[in-house]
Amino acid sequence: MNKRDEKDLIVESKAFLVKSAGRMSQDLGLGRIIGEVMAEVYLTEEPSSLDDIAANLGLSKAAVSIATRQLDKFSLLERIRKPGDRKTYYKVTEHFAASLQKGILGILRSKLQTGMEVIDEAEEKLSLLPDSKDKEFLKKQLERAENIRKKVDMLVNNPLMRFIK
Repeated sequence: MNKRDEKDLIVESKAFLVKSAGRMSQDLGLGRIIGEVMAEVYLTEEPSSLDDIAANLGLSKAAVSIATRQLDKFSLLERIRKPGDRKTYYKVTEHFAASLQKGILGILRSKLQTGMEVIDEAEEKLSLLPDSKDKEFLKKQLERAENIRKKVDMLVNNPLMRFIK
């Protein structure tokens, strides 16, 4: 394999990983761009400016700026200043796993809490209805949903998650 083919394969592999991260992020409800920006910065050796990230992803600088602010808020990215350069650069935080744990797992915990509240409210409303086949079906489905929510909650809040590095 010549150097050009090797470089093309690396670029294709990185693009695949970035797009996949975008889809996963979207599936988590965080938005595609956040996942793509995170993966782009993660897979780039040197700190990246907003211009660099936007150009590499084919996105607007404004969209990238919004995503980097959110990732910064989750402590997943670190801002870097270069002497004599007015631009802000970004790199993945040194404590990526811990930040990911706090950021993403925090979001999941919040969504699980909301899910519990929604299920509780739905069960309360159902209890006011007279018995019927439809009511029994909905109660059964809510019980299934709550069991799934509890299992995911146990996974997300498992003490072993603290050991992710």
